[in-house]
Amino acid sequence: MASRKTLNANNLEALGAPRLAELLLEIIAGDAVAKRHLRLALADSVGPAELAQEVRKRLTTIGKSRSFVGWEKKGALIKDLEAQLDAIVERIAPVDPGLGLDLLWRFMSLARSIFERCDDSSGRIGDLFHYALGKLGPIAKSANPAPDKLADQAYDALVANDYGQYDGLIEILAPALGEHGLSHLKERMIELSNTRVQRSPEGQREVIAYGMGGPIYADDMAERSRVMTVQLALQAIADAQGDVDAFIAQYDETTRRVPKIAADIAQRLIAADRAQDALDTIEAAEHRRRGWPDFDWEDARIAALEAVGRSEDAQAARWSIFERALSASHLKAYLKHLDDDLDAEEQALDQARRHPDVLQALAFLKNWPDLDRAARFVIERADEIDGDFYEILSPAAEALASRSPLAATLLLRAMIDFTLVNARSKRYKHAARHLEECARLASTIDDYQGFETHADYDSRIRDKHRRKTSFYRLIE
Repeated sequence: MASRKTLNANNLEALGAPRLAELLLEIIAGDAVAKRHLRLALADSVGPAELAQEVRKRLTTIGKSRSFVGWEKKGALIKDLEAQLDAIVERIAPVDPGLGLDLLWRFMSLARSIFERCDDSSGRIGDLFHYALGKLGPIAKSANPAPDKLADQAYDALVANDYGQYDGLIEILAPALGEHGLSHLKERMIELSNTRVQRSPEGQREVIAYGMGGPIYADDMAERSRVMTVQLALQAIADAQGDVDAFIAQYDETTRRVPKIAADIAQRLIAADRAQDALDTIEAAEHRRRGWPDFDWEDARIAALEAVGRSEDAQAARWSIFERALSASHLKAYLKHLDDDLDAEEQALDQARRHPDVLQALAFLKNWPDLDRAARFVIERADEIDGDFYEILSPAAEALASRSPLAATLLLRAMIDFTLVNARSKRYKHAARHLEECARLASTIDDYQGFETHADYDSRIRDKHRRKTSFYRLIE
């Protein structure tokens, strides 16, 4: 049976409400954040209107603040914002969606001022606003505001999207906007597209930075922001309305030939049952990097080939991508489309062993996984392994240690040799640990297959690198 002194709900309940209230007031003395939490709880006990009034008052106070928020105060600010957001989403919106929506817009409007006066390198504040943004959709759907009003609110938000806090807003609000709201928002964006930012007279232009090409002016940046805002918004509206041609219209002919853009367009054309148009778009793309596959483009091309009934060409494309990039996902897709994939898989894995990029091939064989082939591969091509890439070699050595201690040893030696030859002193402790692991594995190796025994290797590197005293101290 738990002691009556144990801190748990039952024991605290036994103290009674009056005593708990006294203790709580003592505990929160001097703690502004805790006091605000209690005020929210008290307002909530009265009703949603009173709670909303308390939240609105606090949001107004936060919005008016202009002082920089240092790291020592950032935690308190985040807790405060979380408390206000929780009150809006969990307490107010379920009872009064319209009021909840109004407060949520007010909450989102704080983003710009908060980002301006607070370092969010941790991303915690950004995550909080991203969460709040996601709640706009379902709350707006429940509130069912006039579509024009919601569209105007979305427009005002998008033109003030300085920190990306409203990225994805149209997709989130599309169900609540409906066709009428989307059309109204589109009209406003088209109007914005025809309204250039006024350029200040020469000599009066504000310089905000300097780049390789000279000064960067505030009016130029504002104009670029306007153009990008319109383009992204009209693309999102086109997607929401299922209008592929409107999406395509946001790109000029040259941009449509960029592989990533061509892939985006093609995927939408396929979804609209316009497979041949999709394939034509894909084939018109211009590649800047020959040899290495552009995966978005390749995947869109495969989808288009399948959609027009050219399954054999789609299979050839999958195999080609595998050959060039050792893409496991494309090999799996290739094998899935075969009636008998056993021989094909063996052929593919042998192909991987012959791949010119040793590290890429090793990573592929380890992750497939085919550890026996990976071990043979390491033994066959040990002299080609670059010991600099510990992020690949270290997990591979660990995976192979029980299956092939010789292969694991060769990978460890590659890392040791690179570290010592290049005098990478920050890696010496890892090299010493790898040498110790080689010694442990040596007792399980019966045949070194022409490679140095551990004793010979250990003796050689101690002699060759004896002047690297900081390493030597670690292995003595």
